[in-house]
Amino acid sequence: MHDHIAEAVKKPDLISLEPGLLCLRFETMKIYSALGAVRHLLESGAVKHGDTLIDSSSGIYAQALALACHRYGMKCHIVGSTTVDRTLRIQLEILGATLEQVQPSKNLRLDQELRVRRIAEILEANPSYHWMRQYHDGIHYYGYRDVAGTIDTELPEGPLALVGGVGSGASTGAIAGYLREAGRDVSLVGVQPFGSVTFGSEHVADPDMIIAGIGSAIEFKNVRHEAYDRVHWVNFDCAVSGAVSLLRNSGIFAGLSAGAAYLTTLWEQRRDDSRRYVFIAADTGHRYVESAYAKHAQAPDIDTLKPHEITSLDELRHPWSTTSWPDLPDR
Repeated sequence: MHDHIAEAVKKPDLISLEPGLLCLRFETMKIYSALGAVRHLLESGAVKHGDTLIDSSSGIYAQALALACHRYGMKCHIVGSTTVDRTLRIQLEILGATLEQVQPSKNLRLDQELRVRRIAEILEANPSYHWMRQYHDGIHYYGYRDVAGTIDTELPEGPLALVGGVGSGASTGAIAGYLREAGRDVSLVGVQPFGSVTFGSEHVADPDMIIAGIGSAIEFKNVRHEAYDRVHWVNFDCAVSGAVSLLRNSGIFAGLSAGAAYLTTLWEQRRDDSRRYVFIAADTGHRYVESAYAKHAQAPDIDTLKPHEITSLDELRHPWSTTSWPDLPDR
């Protein structure tokens, strides 16, 4: 029995798709991150019950933080991107969280900069508020220790490869880190959209980039680049193909980051089948129905897609590029 809905919703499902290939499927993954962070802040005395927690979000973290605040009796204020849709806005309102959305922007960088600028203004007017800094504060790693424990228990033997989107880094990086601490042989594969600064693809634009949560136009200090063995850059069309194929082949209805991770995992497994592959589906596909899934008839067959192996960031190109990250000279 769970004490709160957040504790129930956070639990992932480990689903075997075929021998050596598994999906770690979440309803909304960042609840782990938010619950672990808020619990740590309360236990350390950095905040107390009734305080206001504030952060920026494109959507998933907003819901997670609102639920964590509801769970622990905190107030919540979100400075949101325009990607926060009506369904989430209503949920936040009923949960007692307050939301303000920045003006629509022509690009991701401006959107993120506007949000951070607005947070600074709010903190200046309300110094008692605590900024969660999901992109920069390592406390967001703590909640994923339990996820690593679940994988270690369910898959007790043999080398693993963990594949997933790199947003703040506090999911793939944290899970792999805790597994490695437990003595597991883990290869970590990060997935990025083009146009993201995190792994140096900001010079390759993707005008359709709406893979919310895994791309960044500003530096995320939570990303521990040295933890990643391979990196894949996947554009919008390839991510749609992966998501549609994942739903068609397995019945898993997940977001675009999961589609990109699935596509990437199949390629990595063909390269090296000596490991079990676990890819992350961080959220459901509901908010991508119109922008992505409705275009399923036009999505290329994933069997026709192949990445471009690069030896320099200058070689990055659409629709899909990949490399061994430690071997890249200009990273």
